Amino acid sequence: MAHLFPTLAQVRPSPAGKARKPGYRPELQGLRALAVLMVASYHVWFGRVSGGVDVFLLISAFLLSMSFLRKVESGQGLHLRHYWAHVFKRLLPAAAVVILGTLAATALFVPRSRWTEILSQAWSSLLYVQNWALAADSVDYYADHSMASPFQHFWSLSVQGQVFILWPLLFALSALIARTAQKRFRSVVLYVFGAVFAASLAFSVSETYTNQAHAYFDTRTRLWEFAFGTLLALALPYLKPGGAFRVAAGWCGLAAILSGGFILDVQGQFPGYVALWPLVAAALVIVAGQTGSRYGADRFLSWGPLVRMGDMSYALYLWHWPVLVIYLAWRDRQEVGPVGGALIIGLSLLLAYLTTQFVEKPLRSGKRAVAVIAVCAAVVAVPLGVLQYSLKAADERLLAEAEVNYPGARVLLPGYDGEPTGVPVRPASNADPESWGHLPLDCSKIPDGPSDPVLTGICFSTPNTTSAERTILIIGSSHAQQWVEAVEPMAETRNYRVIALLKGGCSFSDVTDVDTAECNRFNEAAIEYALDLKPDAVVAVATAAMPETAADPLVVGLPEAAERLGKAGIEVVGIRDNPRFTFDMQVCAEQKGADACTIPAADKLSPVFPPTDYAGDMAFLDFSDLICPEGTCRPVIGNTYVYLDNNHLTAGFTGSLATEFERRFHQVLGW
Repeated sequence: MAHLFPTLAQVRPSPAGKARKPGYRPELQGLRALAVLMVASYHVWFGRVSGGVDVFLLISAFLLSMSFLRKVESGQGLHLRHYWAHVFKRLLPAAAVVILGTLAATALFVPRSRWTEILSQAWSSLLYVQNWALAADSVDYYADHSMASPFQHFWSLSVQGQVFILWPLLFALSALIARTAQKRFRSVVLYVFGAVFAASLAFSVSETYTNQAHAYFDTRTRLWEFAFGTLLALALPYLKPGGAFRVAAGWCGLAAILSGGFILDVQGQFPGYVALWPLVAAALVIVAGQTGSRYGADRFLSWGPLVRMGDMSYALYLWHWPVLVIYLAWRDRQEVGPVGGALIIGLSLLLAYLTTQFVEKPLRSGKRAVAVIAVCAAVVAVPLGVLQYSLKAADERLLAEAEVNYPGARVLLPGYDGEPTGVPVRPASNADPESWGHLPLDCSKIPDGPSDPVLTGICFSTPNTTSAERTILIIGSSHAQQWVEAVEPMAETRNYRVIALLKGGCSFSDVTDVDTAECNRFNEAAIEYALDLKPDAVVAVATAAMPETAADPLVVGLPEAAERLGKAGIEVVGIRDNPRFTFDMQVCAEQKGADACTIPAADKLSPVFPPTDYAGDMAFLDFSDLICPEGTCRPVIGNTYVYLDNNHLTAGFTGSLATEFERRFHQVLGW
């Protein structure tokens, strides 16, 4: 990511024929180029994360810190507003071009169902908050790239953008403390950034252990990596190794950088202490510096083509990910081969070159930084806002008569007449909160909400907390959550109270050996809460459908959980899981047509439900006759998409099951 701190003259080569400026280190520019090539190639061909981004973080912080140390110690003012304007003037033009180009490619090649999510993430990328948007969704950065957001890689730019604002403030604070307390400036910087390093690293280790998907994008878990770069800048003048050591350090650091992505479990362990690997490796290269030896790693890193690649590494980082993701979406693939990967890298290099030559360089010399920032922001914000407004207005017009335009499963019920014609199927996105069942009240606001902190933030309720005729408790994963949309209308009609305990990836069961420790903690807390609350019924998903086989066995541990609740007089209703697939049903229908995406239900579900060997008292509900009418699973029923992705039902479809859910629910319970 070249030019992330472009105010530093030493990060760029001097024009040919001119003397290099003092402090210029070409090997760092080459290291940046190597790191971005690693990031791109690991993403494209290996489906892994290389650790190259962490190298960028270190180099950026190191150069920024060197610049501010020199400024303060030479008596120059920090001029923070000028610095911020200058930095974002250099960053925004290329980012704006990539965002606009990605939006145009999205309109041409990406299924309509994903537009809402992508437009939302375009805003997050433009405003440098993409990492928090992804953290909030706990996005798996290493999942199927064909379903990833083309703006997902902006997370690291967002973190750095936030650090661009914070770090100068910390240097200004350090300068103020040094002047007020009459302390040596470097000593104060050591204490301030040492404290940031220690606090952030401790938080990073803890957060990575408890919630790694969130921790990966959390700015707080990354600050220690920047602080490491600052501490390295402080220590460098005191590190004077011999020539042989520097040659060895350079090559050892380079080897560790190149191999880290294969040796380390980046997916499961970053950004905790394991991220020290790429940081220490890059630090070795920086300490080695310019060895003057023909055998030094710096000789390779200072190679002209690699240094020139460093000039456009920022643009290459920006382009490679959307090119990859949109290619996969367009070709309906989950990975690319050698030829496809080479084409993606080649196209990314071409776009990076054009962006650097015709956008970055012309605007780099401009003096009107605020004007450049404003224009770049407007060039993206105006069309983005217009497009979002147009899509929302069109959607609202159709939703005004939703029961007529999108009847869903109601078309399968006896006596239905008038299936819509000429109305487009409304896309649903799993990134849109409206695509999921939800209850309006956080349980922290109800008098008998759970006290166990394990259930904090994942418990929701209807508002009728004191006047309800009956109480229904829904427990489980996202497959339980999708049925909230069918339960809530029944509850409103009959004045039932509904409480939902929802934790992604955790089916409701007793504590088992097959579940994660986190899921076991959730389920034990959920059972204890149910025993205290004593609801009239607990609703859970009873089976776990297999995407590649014709089987949906009972959830392991659910019979034992139902027995524990049954002994307390609490009835348990188990809903049969919906079929799951190896491909996205909605995307398949958009790209190939609904008829090309039908699957026999017999290929996805067990032949008998409930299982004949179950002898407990749990009541069961089976809606597979409506999800897969006449034994065929379809992507569209009643002008409504049945599936959000390859395994979740849309809120629109489960909502259309409400009347039949109410009838069958009362029938199996005898209410």
